[in-house]
Amino acid sequence: MSWFARWRRERVLRRQLVAEGAFAHAVEGLPILRGLSAEELARLRERASLLIHDKTFSEAGGASVDEAMQLAIAVQASLLTLNLDEDSYQGWREIILYPDEFLRPREEVDEAGVVHHSRDILAGESWHGGPLVLSLADVEASGQADGYNVVLHEFAHKLDMLNGDANGFPPLHRGMDAAAWAHEFSQAYEDLCARVDAGEETPIDPYATYNPAEFFAVLTEAFFEIPGLLHTEYPGVYAQLRQFYRQHPLVRMGSAA
Repeated sequence: MSWFARWRRERVLRRQLVAEGAFAHAVEGLPILRGLSAEELARLRERASLLIHDKTFSEAGGASVDEAMQLAIAVQASLLTLNLDEDSYQGWREIILYPDEFLRPREEVDEAGVVHHSRDILAGESWHGGPLVLSLADVEASGQADGYNVVLHEFAHKLDMLNGDANGFPPLHRGMDAAAWAHEFSQAYEDLCARVDAGEETPIDPYATYNPAEFFAVLTEAFFEIPGLLHTEYPGVYAQLRQFYRQHPLVRMGSAA
């Protein structure tokens, strides 16, 4: 980090560090943070403060966003990057918030060249180089250690996009084995797709089978929300995510429980 970046960081934290009481209240409402040490919580508070400063929170569709909601989003987003580079969310600035699920027009061309128009109902969306969109109703349902987390999901897409379009293969750290990542993720993806196609009710959200990018995002949710289940279902994927995020929520949350 350059001297200017350090100066800027210290200046932001000196002026806009989230109040201790507000941060403690946010942490109390997010069971996925169980077991974080005092040092980790202190870093998480700083990361969340920097994210709130660096991003613009825009209201859409009649949404009303208060500081507590901004903090809940920032804290969960910062959990992903707690042990990653502070500039992991670089290259974009806006977080757009709708009160509930929202519609997105979609255009597809079939094999015969016919254009089909439809609309998807979404809880969140991440655009490469552009904003991140969230449903407030789904944000409120996130972080409860039950497997669902739209914040982690969409911010995981942003990490995936650091080396191009989202494809389930984010830039790995030095020392990580790209072949091992590809093997574990492709094997688990194929297994889950086969189980879903067979009509099995899987403990992992079947939306993960939509494509490899969604698989990475959904399994990131599982890694932080229900690590024990992910470790049981796909231990190899858990091990890869443990290396990527440099965290071990299975042990952390288990110890806290």
